Amino acid sequence: MQNIPSVDLRDFLSSNSERKQKFVNEIGKAYEEIGFVALKGHFLDDRLVDELYGEVKNFFDQPLNVKEQYEIPGIGGQRGYVSFGKEHAKGRKEGDLKEFWHFGQYLEKGSKYSEEYPDNVEVKELPKFNAVGKETYQMLEKTGIYVLRALALYLGLDEFYFDKYIAEGNSILRPIHYPPITNEPKDAVRAAAHGDINLITLLMGAQGRGLQVQNHDGEWIDAIAQPDELVINVGDMLSRHTNNKLKSTIHQVVNPPRELWGTSRYSIPFFMHPVSEMKLDCLENCIDENNPKKYDDITAGDFLYERLVELGLIKK
Repeated sequence: MQNIPSVDLRDFLSSNSERKQKFVNEIGKAYEEIGFVALKGHFLDDRLVDELYGEVKNFFDQPLNVKEQYEIPGIGGQRGYVSFGKEHAKGRKEGDLKEFWHFGQYLEKGSKYSEEYPDNVEVKELPKFNAVGKETYQMLEKTGIYVLRALALYLGLDEFYFDKYIAEGNSILRPIHYPPITNEPKDAVRAAAHGDINLITLLMGAQGRGLQVQNHDGEWIDAIAQPDELVINVGDMLSRHTNNKLKSTIHQVVNPPRELWGTSRYSIPFFMHPVSEMKLDCLENCIDENNPKKYDDITAGDFLYERLVELGLIKK
């Protein structure tokens, strides 16, 4: 397999039960085998994508002293700006060659999660930045809901099993800027090899080389999507919940060839998280004598906290 499988969400959304089942089978098989798909037929339109990239570039082009006023201490980088080199992959000391922004969940007034989640951060220099970020967040969240419904069916669960856990979930939209590389990096890459923390990740901006996925043979393959596709992968929470039936695949963003060092790269992942009280205990129907239970019981909130410490975003 030299690229990741492509699926079309319109199959799942159709009124034709055979097309719907075809999507369930295709995405389930892909997530058992490689953990990644390229998805067409999602809810982002070209206008929104163009607006978002414009606003994201405008933000990262701001002077550093402007960006740094949006770096909020004490919240583990969960909202606002995170400056260059702050985050590193689990088990590494070298900071990744990136800076990024976090949009978080948009709660209704009086939500029980309003004490738990930090407020979103308003960028006063860019009047459209936050509105465009919010619309993108909600369209990616809507796409993710249907992907998880398909996976619930694949796993033999009720189609709406995940809905109650992802309504008001602790999801994050992360526009990332990988700046031009100006000096020979010392053991640092744009994003070192890692697995994602969450249930699923929906990624914009995987056109062109850079993102690589490790297959079962340990080989790195390029994950390149078409302009109208999102790359969607399984995170560690879903892998754990399914007793590793669905694979959270190690991936990385490698540095470009030297002749392209002078160029920026932008990518925008949406990390779909459940509410913190969701139990990630291995599903009973994913455990048998050939696949004994591989993980201890834990909640999503405790698992997230552990990983943010490992990534250097929370200091114990």
